[in-house]
Amino acid sequence: MLKKVLICVFYFTLFSPISAMAAEGTPSNTGVDYQYYPLEPDIITNYVKVGKTIGYVRISAELLVNSSANFATVEKHSPLIRDRIITILGEQNEKEIKSAAERESIRLRCLLEINDVVAAVAGVRPIQDLFFTKFLYQ
Repeated sequence: MLKKVLICVFYFTLFSPISAMAAEGTPSNTGVDYQYYPLEPDIITNYVKVGKTIGYVRISAELLVNSSANFATVEKHSPLIRDRIITILGEQNEKEIKSAAERESIRLRCLLEINDVVAAVAGVRPIQDLFFTKFLYQ
């Protein structure tokens, strides 16, 4: 039994570095020039909160843009993108803002709607993904 285990470990260590070096030497060029576009400054807006207090949310976001040509499009239309995100966040209630699962659905809704609004203006859907790098609420 010990002999079989040692043989398995030997083969695993023998072939692992070779496959790792082979993977490193192979370029993974898919033909797409992805770039990140930071939405700056942070987005701060109110959300619907029960009671007399006002809730607010502050996010930092990064957009994954699928080409350098589309990067210029995103940069040009960033006020429109920010407006859509602010509108979507402002429509959420306290439960949705505080729930991790609901935040993911908010992120996906923002991604869909900002692509739709940019496509309506520029005729292209440039944003591959949206990442909330900071999500604070009070």
